[in-house]
Amino acid sequence: MNIKKILKNMDPEEIVKSFVLPVKLTKAEKKEADEQLAKARNENRDLATKKDYLAANLLQLKFQMEDYVKSEQYDPNRRFGDFVKAYLLILDKKRNQFAKEINIHETLISQLINNHREPNESIMIRLELHSNNSIPAHYWYMLVQKDRIHQLKTDKEARKIEKKFVEYRLKLRI
Repeated sequence: MNIKKILKNMDPEEIVKSFVLPVKLTKAEKKEADEQLAKARNENRDLATKKDYLAANLLQLKFQMEDYVKSEQYDPNRRFGDFVKAYLLILDKKRNQFAKEINIHETLISQLINNHREPNESIMIRLELHSNNSIPAHYWYMLVQKDRIHQLKTDKEARKIEKKFVEYRLKLRI
């Protein structure tokens, strides 16, 4: 629909309430508006506490996990251990300190972060509890599953081995 037709059917108050009309600013006005915006941002930043930053960063990590799990793409740099490492960076925790907090051995946390070992469900639940339910256990579980699915799809060697155990194959493919 044409904007002129829309404007004909509305009174000025409705137009103001419904639209943000572009305004042309002079260079001086734009500079002043930018300075005011920068000042307001700095004031908000100064008011933010460490707790606010922690909450924002945890939420960002949670959304990254969510988006990655929902995507069709597999990224070898976004495995379970990589997200645990990011979690520790957000918390500004050392591995040994974190291991004590969730009552596991320091070498286990290192193996998990380096993707040398898969976590069990208790680790995922401890991560959920440690984050005070900010990042649910099933998010951690879905990361592990995404990795397993990728391995299953790409393991040609396993297919060669298992092929000899299949005596009959369907004659059609869908």
